[in-house]
Amino acid sequence: MVYVTLAGAILSEILATTSMKYSDGFSRLWPSLGTALGYLLAFALLAQTLKSMSVGTAYAIWSGAGTAVIAAIGIAFLGESASALKVFGVLLVIAGVVVLNLDGAH
Repeated sequence: MVYVTLAGAILSEILATTSMKYSDGFSRLWPSLGTALGYLLAFALLAQTLKSMSVGTAYAIWSGAGTAVIAAIGIAFLGESASALKVFGVLLVIAGVVVLNLDGAH
């Protein structure tokens, strides 16, 4: 169940960050509200996750997965460049999460 809660936190953070892109510096109401509510839910779910998972493991997965997916959204839907260096950087983030998890999720 802890991974389901963490997945919800990751999805909420991804939706909040994507909404922030469309908020135009918080000048548009609905994307701004989506950003605020998404982050509120993301942090609430992350806090629940931390009740039964170590903070290092949970945060590594949460931030790493969010970073990788947001980079992919930027490339696929927002017209951002897909350079080899950017892809390599995302792969390094993913590798870092894997290495941190080699000790197991406690």
